[in-house]
Amino acid sequence: MKFSFRLTVIFAILFFPFDGFTSAQANPVEISEWQVPWENTRPRDPYVDGKGRVWFCGQGGGYLAYLNPTSGKFIKYDLEKGAGPHNLIVDNDGFVWFAGNRNAYIGQLNSTSGEIIRYPMPNKEAGDPHTLVFDSAGNIWFTVQHGNFIGKLMVETGEVKLIKIPTQNARPYGIGVDSNDRPWIVLFGSYKLATVNPDTMMLEEYELPSKNSKPRRLAITSDGKIWYVDYAEGFLGRFDPGKKKFKQWLLPGGKDSYPYAMTVDDKNNLWFVETGSMPNRLVGFNTSIKKFFSITEIPSGAGSVRHMIFHKPSGELWFGEDSNYIARAKIK
Repeated sequence: MKFSFRLTVIFAILFFPFDGFTSAQANPVEISEWQVPWENTRPRDPYVDGKGRVWFCGQGGGYLAYLNPTSGKFIKYDLEKGAGPHNLIVDNDGFVWFAGNRNAYIGQLNSTSGEIIRYPMPNKEAGDPHTLVFDSAGNIWFTVQHGNFIGKLMVETGEVKLIKIPTQNARPYGIGVDSNDRPWIVLFGSYKLATVNPDTMMLEEYELPSKNSKPRRLAITSDGKIWYVDYAEGFLGRFDPGKKKFKQWLLPGGKDSYPYAMTVDDKNNLWFVETGSMPNRLVGFNTSIKKFFSITEIPSGAGSVRHMIFHKPSGELWFGEDSNYIARAKIK
């Protein structure tokens, strides 16, 4: 399959508002942590299934596992040597899909039988599937960071489609899908945002305001705006796809805040973690009034929070920590 590409250079309007949050904690939320029993395994990228189990990857331990938050019990599923599981998502049927980041495949785990089906990358250059996200049909868009691809897995057929990013060392990282099933991707190795037309598979790139930017994660609000955190410059950014314009806000932690994990709740509030401070800080931003409204230090320190989700039924955030904890933040 032949794919096409277009680079779009846009005029960016740049603002740097900051509302003066300087205290270590402001309007903090309740954070609970569960210590993972397998030491130094970098638990990460949790996802809550239909039974309330919190699945996560043990990237440094080569396993998938889940936490029962009520009992505190953990159950582990070991993978083959070298899998390096990086990210997972759970479908409506309870199957766990995960990125075999070091063994060049996307896997599907049947948690009842323990069976794993592997979907290998069709190009040997695409060796490190990174972050996965469902579209409305249940197909999976994903990034391949060092291989420099954006991919799509058709779950019914197992076909994997790959789109090569023309920008060298772009490092496609965080990914989200908007209400039109269009994927949006931040290119962590460059200063660009990318998107793919799901019908034509045409890829476009948009240059961020600063060439020093390193966008790492993104979230999409209900109005279709694309929000991202700039790991290098310490900004929260917004891209308006209709107007093709950017706007940015300096984070409470400033240039050295190193924002990483990011998500959006059902009120269009953004939540992200400043990893430049120890302990890491969970920060809330109201997109309606454009203000930071909450800062909470993470009790264990966290080390680094790399990915985060919002679970709508419970009104909770879930994230993993390099300090070997799975954590929950109650924001409602």
